[in-house]
Amino acid sequence: MAYPQNLSMAREVEKIVMRNGAVPATIGILRGQIHVGLTDEELQFLASSKNVVKVSRRDLPYVLSQGLSGGTTVSGTMIAAHKAGIPVFVTGGIGGVHRGGENTLDVSADLTELGRTPVAVVSAGVKSILDIGRTLEYLETQGVCVAAFGESRMFPAFFSSQSGFQAPYRVQDEEEAAKLIASTLELGLSSGVLIAVPCPQEQAAPGQLIEDAIQQALSEARSKGITGKELTPFLLQKINELTNGKSLDSNLALIQNNARVGSGIAVALSKLQKATRKGSLPRRGDTTLPQPVVIGGTNVDFIAKAQNSVILGGGQTNAGRVRRTFGGVGRNLADCLSRLGLTPLFLSAVGKDEHSESILHYCHHMDMSAILQLEGKSTATYSAMITSAGELSIGLGDMDIHQQITEQYVSQFKENLCRAPLVCIDGNVPLSTIQYICQLARDHQLAVCYEPTDENKASKPFLSDSWKALTYISPNLQELKAINRTLGNPLPAEAPSRLEDIIKMAAALARPLLSHLCCVVVTLGAHGVLLCGRSLGGSISLRPAPHEQTAAASLCATHYPAIPISREEIVNVSGAGDSLMAGIAAGMLANHDTDTCVRMGLLAARFSLCSYEPISPEISTSTVSQEQVQSKPWPEVKVWKLD
Repeated sequence: MAYPQNLSMAREVEKIVMRNGAVPATIGILRGQIHVGLTDEELQFLASSKNVVKVSRRDLPYVLSQGLSGGTTVSGTMIAAHKAGIPVFVTGGIGGVHRGGENTLDVSADLTELGRTPVAVVSAGVKSILDIGRTLEYLETQGVCVAAFGESRMFPAFFSSQSGFQAPYRVQDEEEAAKLIASTLELGLSSGVLIAVPCPQEQAAPGQLIEDAIQQALSEARSKGITGKELTPFLLQKINELTNGKSLDSNLALIQNNARVGSGIAVALSKLQKATRKGSLPRRGDTTLPQPVVIGGTNVDFIAKAQNSVILGGGQTNAGRVRRTFGGVGRNLADCLSRLGLTPLFLSAVGKDEHSESILHYCHHMDMSAILQLEGKSTATYSAMITSAGELSIGLGDMDIHQQITEQYVSQFKENLCRAPLVCIDGNVPLSTIQYICQLARDHQLAVCYEPTDENKASKPFLSDSWKALTYISPNLQELKAINRTLGNPLPAEAPSRLEDIIKMAAALARPLLSHLCCVVVTLGAHGVLLCGRSLGGSISLRPAPHEQTAAASLCATHYPAIPISREEIVNVSGAGDSLMAGIAAGMLANHDTDTCVRMGLLAARFSLCSYEPISPEISTSTVSQEQVQSKPWPEVKVWKLD
């Protein structure tokens, strides 16, 4: 499309998108930089410049390295949209298999891009200058879901509404299209979706008129030796001349119609994703309940589980299974709380790299709106070696980016923090940020849970008096020892082996912390959990009590045995403790009694032990609930007095 018609069309498309409640982001390349969203001046530059190039996947490295400007093809635009987190892209028509492509192998990169980039493309089908039948066959081979939009399964032919070929599927309206796209994203497929929208009937060009013009244009292109990426622009221009502008009129109409339909789909998809995230929130009359807030690390985890009971050293290769999962203590807590219907605001930092894209897609059910994405930084990675019995042998982490979870960043969400019913923070966060949260808790009487993360990070709040503002901590035995060592408290000379002695040691180490904390949740691995806190004659209270009640309460420790599980069933131990704490927190925020809260945590932990993911996808409001707790037999708990 020639200037200035191309400019006026671009402006009109953006207006249509905005009128439908979506945000337009025209994509282009200016002086070696990809721009997602253009100013009017930038639109004018691209529309009027004589030196812009056509940029597909293969051209991107060269164009960027040479500082050139260009308009992106469907393939190039999909790449940029995906990297920017945009799930819906509107265009006129996609490229495809050229006529005679069985001999020339002239196949557009748009088709392979649709097979490997998860973006939904809304177009008027395939440009009618192409071989539409072979294009649909190629899309099938690439695993691309193709659906016609509207009343008919007839696949459109760009200028005209009928190509003579049927689309595999049909979506009736924008909402059905949004559900189709959402399903693709939820499955984690790496392929895109093609929504084929017919040109409005009143503006569609007669099929025979277009076909005659195509044949004449193709003949002229062959005689002039025009091939490659110059072929499509030549054919479109020639067809416009031969149809006395009828094809251009259809082109303008179909682009505007695609913008209307595509923006409607984008709005419907956004509503659907928000409803999916928030649909399981507890109903307590007020649907705008304050969110919990989780602050902590986000990792890509590589979990290696040995096949044999003995791990060979000396550089030998051990048989086993290696999987990539998504973890980080903060992310795990936020993931599990989201699956349990609470959808906390998650504050964390990731790089702008291939790992972060995978994480954001996987965490679509979470509120990731406040995540920092940082250029030039690497998303944290963690590698764990798990024995055949399911125990962690060694872990290696590249987690420098967690230092970017700064007080300055977190303080932007002070209002959210001050309204939150619970704030969870993990030991990956810088000390200054932990101290900021503790001061905020002191000033505003916030409930704060500290997840120590590991033995080396456990003591961060205990290096000063900051820890006294915490409400809960959830250490394992080694982390609890490290905390007491930092506070200068005596430690046991030897590690006990009998369960009763282990519990007594854990209770003794938790006792000095209860001078300021409401509860200490000591995770004991296969032995379950020890809850230490105050009791007024019944169960330990999970909620801070007024001073006069605190003075009258007795200090107790209650041991809850773990749900029995065989070694063969244990797949991944990295998220069990986080699942436990999230389950307890979910029960507490739902005002359940203490026993129910702890047992919800034990249920969630068991699910995650049996899952390759740190947080089991099976965890939900129906599988981890008060009803599930009440339906199961539970081992008897044992209570110790600490006074």
